[in-house]
Amino acid sequence: SCEAMCWSVYDGQEHGLFMDKLEGRIRNHDREIEKMCNHHFQGFVDSITELLKVRGEAQKLKVQKEEMRCRLQQRNIATTTDKLTHCLPGTNIILCILIQFFLTQPLYYPALRTLEQLEESCLPQAGSYRFCTIMAENIPRLRTHIRDVSMSDLKDFLESIRKHSDKIGETAMKQVSLDDWYSVVTEQNEVFRMCICFTQGARDTFENYYRKQRRKQARLVLQPHSNMVRPLTAFSHAFFFVVEDHILHTTQGLVNRAYVEELWELALSKTIAALRTHSSYCTDPDLILDLKNLIVLFADTLQGYGFPVNQLFDMLLEMRDQYGEILLKKWNQSFRQILDQDNYSPIPVASPEEYQRIACQFPFQDPELDKIPFPKKLPFSEFVPKVYSQLKEFIYACLKYSEDLHLSSTEIDDMIRKSTNLLLTRTLSHCLQYAIKKKNVGLAELVQIIINTTHLEQSCHYLEEFISNITNVPPDTINATKLYGTSTFKDARHAAEEEIYTNLNQKIDQFLQLADYDWTAAQGGAQASDYLSDLIAFLCSTFAVFTHLPGKVAQTACMSACKHLSTSLLQLLLEADVRQVSMGALQQFNVDVKECERFARAGPVPGFQGDTLLLAFIDLRQLLDLFTQWDWSTYLADYGRPTCKYLRVNPHTALALLEKMKDTSRKNNMFAQFRKNERDKQKLIDTVVKQLRNLIATNQA
Repeated sequence: SCEAMCWSVYDGQEHGLFMDKLEGRIRNHDREIEKMCNHHFQGFVDSITELLKVRGEAQKLKVQKEEMRCRLQQRNIATTTDKLTHCLPGTNIILCILIQFFLTQPLYYPALRTLEQLEESCLPQAGSYRFCTIMAENIPRLRTHIRDVSMSDLKDFLESIRKHSDKIGETAMKQVSLDDWYSVVTEQNEVFRMCICFTQGARDTFENYYRKQRRKQARLVLQPHSNMVRPLTAFSHAFFFVVEDHILHTTQGLVNRAYVEELWELALSKTIAALRTHSSYCTDPDLILDLKNLIVLFADTLQGYGFPVNQLFDMLLEMRDQYGEILLKKWNQSFRQILDQDNYSPIPVASPEEYQRIACQFPFQDPELDKIPFPKKLPFSEFVPKVYSQLKEFIYACLKYSEDLHLSSTEIDDMIRKSTNLLLTRTLSHCLQYAIKKKNVGLAELVQIIINTTHLEQSCHYLEEFISNITNVPPDTINATKLYGTSTFKDARHAAEEEIYTNLNQKIDQFLQLADYDWTAAQGGAQASDYLSDLIAFLCSTFAVFTHLPGKVAQTACMSACKHLSTSLLQLLLEADVRQVSMGALQQFNVDVKECERFARAGPVPGFQGDTLLLAFIDLRQLLDLFTQWDWSTYLADYGRPTCKYLRVNPHTALALLEKMKDTSRKNNMFAQFRKNERDKQKLIDTVVKQLRNLIATNQA
């Protein structure tokens, strides 16, 4: 093989000889090739020449073809441009691009407007091109898509405003930043505006759905919450009508004025009914005040959007009376607590600072008291400055309700005065009557009540000035309501006076129950009975407390007590249970009456002229003198004359007592018929009895 031959050449050291032969071989081949090339060279040159000629022609042909293609393209472009210019003035392609852009944003209103322009103006002029047919076929689908998506967005919007009504309504009512709620409406503005481009049927469907859903929401939200913890959120439907007003002015056809007015009438009726129901169960004046402020905010907010709110303000005036009743109940408790906790003692004042503190609470002036050095006592007890302060607090509470109701100063002043009169004549008057009439009230407490009501009565003109200062209406204005505090405190004082008289009489009765007379005693004692001495001591100490009372009150109380004592003693003598009365018992009884007269003559209360107080015992005195002096001849002879010595002795009374003595004489002297003087005395008694009976019969005839 060649490989073996090669290795044999290298192995046999014949390498040089081999290369020489090889080169010779190559040269022979080169000569043959050259001969062959020389033989065909001319043909090759000719072929190249022809090829170059063909290339030039081909280049010319190529240029011609390019020119023809360019001319054809130019002609097509011109034709297309001309066709588009004449057939599609709105440029359908651009409109389609805009439609797709609007749908992706989403901007349904511009998309619908563009779609409407494409369908009504552009496509009818384009002709029967395939792309026009495709576009025309897609228009209903696009419109349906927009309607479905819009309806979905509308549902989302309705749900959104339902959820955010509290917050946005509160913001709108506070009127802090209208942009806060306006932006929420604006975000969904396309939902409202795009409906005007629907066909009539679609628009009706859209409008009907919107109005139906809003009416449903209205029934749910157009009433204040039963829980008024967050008052501003209770009227979130303020935003409801803010939205409706915005839609009314920014859309066409979705809502109209009649629809909004219908919803407002519904809202008004439901709101007023719910407020009446809610307020009727409310017992907290602060809550009523919050509710009133809320209604004012609500009314002012909606009035700013043109909604009529007169009925709301009329209802607020109705609630004013209820608010006043609630205040009266609250102040009734305050007055009761003040009166129950009072110690009914003059206020001790140890320093000018304490005096000034009380003077700031209650207008009090007493030049005589100012001259007395500290420590000293004011004449009234703590309940006077406390009650006066509560009266002022009540006036402030009434003023709070009248704020922002668009009332004149005169109307506010009249409202406050009428409410204050109710507080004085009804609430405070009843509380004072309660304090006066309650059990275990003592004479000292009654005396202090009289003193207190006297000072409160004197402070009424200060209350008049106080009201005028806060309402800027002078108290002397024509037709201005006057406060009835004077009559209130006078009535309370008179009731306390009557209670003092009653209380004194009851005390006297208690002492008289301790009386233990021996009605058959042969002879009376030289000293007054113990029960009567104790009674006189009690009266002396009691009337000593009356020094701070008005003079007539103390005098009337003393005279009333003496008259009651005199009447009670006489009744004690004439009681049916007392069947016999001896002359000795009458003598002891006479000693006791003399003790009473001594008390009256001593003048326990200053101001009586002469022996005026003794007149309380005149009936009893004349009766006892008649019996102890046995002056029947004078009595029978002078009876009926104005100057009769025993003018105050009633013949019936004398007869009743005489009958008791007659029976006593017979019972205690069973052997009296054997003693001449006793027989004569008995005959005398019988004679007097007959004469008295004849006198009575004559006067009756």
